[in-house]
Amino acid sequence: MDAQFMEAVRAAVNEFLMWVGFGTIVGLTAKALMPGRDPGGAIGTMLMGIVGCVIGCGTVMYFREGAKVEPISVIGFCAATGGAFLLLLFYRILAGSFFLEAESGDRWAHATRRRRRRRAILNET
Repeated sequence: MDAQFMEAVRAAVNEFLMWVGFGTIVGLTAKALMPGRDPGGAIGTMLMGIVGCVIGCGTVMYFREGAKVEPISVIGFCAATGGAFLLLLFYRILAGSFFLEAESGDRWAHATRRRRRRRAILNET
């Protein structure tokens, strides 16, 4: 094998592992900022962190002309966490865990709403 090819493969694997680790840390941080039940496991958290990094760093670079944001830096970590947080927020809004719509005969929605109110009242006292 060519030494230059092996060096390129090593660099690509190193870059992949760096994104996996960084994405997992960012995804866990975003989930810690917005606690609650999420249907994503370890893979979902990692992918949310990676996509959040792309969204967050891309947004910062778009609004700051001439700025180059490295993902693994303080500003990159903050931007990535913000992007993953927004991704999680939009997921929850679209999945219906923030807003509950019910029709007049829907007993499940009303029972769920009553349970949430009871828990809130018990937690206040």
